[in-house]
Amino acid sequence: MRLASHPKTAQRDPRALCEQALAILLWRRQAWPQRSQWISLAVVAIGVVVGFPLLTALALQHVTSAHSIVFIGLLPLSTAIFGVLRGGERPRPAFWVFSLIGSALVAGFALREGVSAAPLGDTFMLLAIALCGLGYAEGGRLARSLGGWQVISWALVLSLPLMIAAVLWFWPDHPLQDVSGPGWLALGYVALFSMFLGFVFWYRGLAQGGIAAVGQLQLLQPFFGLALAASLLDEAVSAAMLVVTIAVVLCVAGAKKFAS
Repeated sequence: MRLASHPKTAQRDPRALCEQALAILLWRRQAWPQRSQWISLAVVAIGVVVGFPLLTALALQHVTSAHSIVFIGLLPLSTAIFGVLRGGERPRPAFWVFSLIGSALVAGFALREGVSAAPLGDTFMLLAIALCGLGYAEGGRLARSLGGWQVISWALVLSLPLMIAAVLWFWPDHPLQDVSGPGWLALGYVALFSMFLGFVFWYRGLAQGGIAAVGQLQLLQPFFGLALAASLLDEAVSAAMLVVTIAVVLCVAGAKKFAS
């Protein structure tokens, strides 16, 4: 049985990652966040530690990966909006023009490739994008005072009680039989790199370069995924993908130029 289809295994590695984050914070003797920072950390935890992974996993039970790209392409715009609301940033009007064009290109490419209609899956993806954009913006704002790796570490620690409860509730009866070895390795990779190390650099970049500007780099995410699929899974890369990728890169460059 594939890992993605077995919800009982979904929280094992995230729980271990939360414990490792706590160990790193204690080892580095980091001061506890201030009371006001805990509120922001709770927003980060709800957005990127719990909300986005859970809602996208639920959505992918109803829609295909290609369909979800439509919504992932909207993540930079969601991040920029919350960057304005929560981070106090004020990009110039041209920034929004480039952002909307880039998002439309990503969405149009996914629609051209073919999608399936599933209202429940679409609802889950819209909620996931909204929560993720909020978590990115709040984490980028908090990283200016708390530090990039500290933000994701404390957010993981804050999520630890929920993760422990989920592990106890969903632990599979036969973990080695229900989930393959590559499945466990894949889950470990997602937990370590996507949920921790990636955020160390991501929040540091958002804090230094601006939430709205750096967030536009997410427009490249769907195409990196397709490129990896082509190289690792021998899937065909169409000319349309290359054309749209170049156009999106130009939109990212334009958005960054007018971000402040």
